[in-house]
Amino acid sequence: MDKDRIEGAVRQVKGSVKEAVGKVTGDAKTQAQGAAEKATGRAQNAIGGAKDALKK
Repeated sequence: MDKDRIEGAVRQVKGSVKEAVGKVTGDAKTQAQGAAEKATGRAQNAIGGAKDALKK
C-alpha cells in the first residue's frame, strides 16, 4: 500500500472531524477548512491508489 493512500485516509478522517466540529460550533471557517482537507485527502488517496495500480 502506497504511503499516499495512508496519508490520504488520515486527512479524510481529520477533515471529517474538523468539518463536524465546525458544524456543531457554528464556525463556517472551520467547517470549510474541514471540507477542504477531506477533499484533499480523497485526492491524495486516489493518487496512492493509482500508484499501487501502476506497481502491479
